[in-house]
Amino acid sequence: MTEQRTINETGTDEIPPVTPSPTDPLWVERNGTRTYTGFSGRGARVEIGPASAGAVFTPGELLKVALAACAGMSSDSAFARRLGDDYAVTIRVEDPKLMSEDRYPVLTEKFEIDLSVLDDADRERLLIIAQRSIDKTCTVGRTLKAGAEVPPAQFGPPAQAGGA
Repeated sequence: MTEQRTINETGTDEIPPVTPSPTDPLWVERNGTRTYTGFSGRGARVEIGPASAGAVFTPGELLKVALAACAGMSSDSAFARRLGDDYAVTIRVEDPKLMSEDRYPVLTEKFEIDLSVLDDADRERLLIIAQRSIDKTCTVGRTLKAGAEVPPAQFGPPAQAGGA
């Protein structure tokens, strides 16, 4: 699916509404002490646990990876249009956890991207467009900024086979 963009009367890009998110089921299943596997109804899986468990993502790392990936996906078209489809980028979210509150008070997306082929004016315009794209279409960032409500967990008997 390609993103369609238009140029408005002021000469700036407009980003159309994003299609709804998939509603495939998501779940985790326990593997052992504090270790889980996360699944999607599309067949994706991810190993989750404490850092001491080895080659797993911690839940906090998944949050950071989700934010970085969302920002990258949201700004991808803007960068590809000006830098080419094969442009390279690494996006880091390295802010530390506030241990006393067991949370991340700040999550900063840091794009490592070579913009040297652009002059100053084009670089500034591209960065503005990329940030607008992120602000408008990054569901993870928008959810965090809005302070999503997290109601108390619900507890009940096991679901049907397959975790869905």
